Amino acid sequence: MSKLDIVLLTGISGSGKSVALNALEDAGYFCVDNLPPELLSGMMTLEEAREPGLRRRVAVAVDVRSAHSLPHLMPVLAELQQDGHKVRSVFLDASTDALVRRFSETRRPHPLSQVPQPTPPAAMDLPRRRARDHDTTIAPPADQALVEAIRTERELLSPLREVSTVIDTSLLRPAQLRTWIRNIVQAAPARLTLVFESFAFKQGVPMDADFVFDVRMLPNPFYIKELKPQTGRDQPVIDYLAQQPESAELIAQIEAFLLRWLPALEGDQRSYVTVAIGCTGGQHRSVYCVEQLTQRFSPRGVVLSRHRELDAK
Repeated sequence: MSKLDIVLLTGISGSGKSVALNALEDAGYFCVDNLPPELLSGMMTLEEAREPGLRRRVAVAVDVRSAHSLPHLMPVLAELQQDGHKVRSVFLDASTDALVRRFSETRRPHPLSQVPQPTPPAAMDLPRRRARDHDTTIAPPADQALVEAIRTERELLSPLREVSTVIDTSLLRPAQLRTWIRNIVQAAPARLTLVFESFAFKQGVPMDADFVFDVRMLPNPFYIKELKPQTGRDQPVIDYLAQQPESAELIAQIEAFLLRWLPALEGDQRSYVTVAIGCTGGQHRSVYCVEQLTQRFSPRGVVLSRHRELDAK
């Protein structure tokens, strides 16, 4: 039977799963939304037999509506991988502020707001510090029930987040999210995919970052009239920053740090690591550093680069 290319799409309600699933469908994936985890294995068996000899691409969206069945999901994914299928799990997340705003704009109820909220099963009881760290919003009374539902959802889905490629959609436009999803699923299979992402500290640190480096101490091209409207991908800005000794030193230190610790992450079965590089506006210094690091690491494996603030324009 043919082997499958499987993308499990999950995440917090309101984080953009419908947009991502549409992007996967446009990319040629057979997509199923809200499939109960108990049916996943049987569905894949049917897909294997449909077109022998062809590698079928399947995307399945699973969310908190199947909360009571989630303990069955990760064992099924492990079995599919052992059978030779390529399985990738993508988790969409967003800040609580962004989620509250989106639910207010769409006027749709949260899936947990009108039903008894399930307690995370013991089988799913992994460390949840990261999920709790995202809930810093102090909401007015009218939003309190929604904030509580989002907090509970984070707790329920935290084990899936820990084993997934995470995309923070808080500041992403739909077109931007579609592009990032396509880049992830089109990347060649590898033990470890390394992503360098530039961002603006004034817009907040990306929630999907595994490592965060601050490059605001570098000389800022923003204050040079000719360079202000340009970006870290434009040659005049590249030439300016390349002439600064601090730039080469800082990039070399980041490179050395990653070279030291990436093998340990690979040994820990990590498949995706995001390195976020931040400056004030996400336009010059962080973009330059991301481009330089991408060039240095590209010969070593699968490396992706993205620029949160530039891509949003």
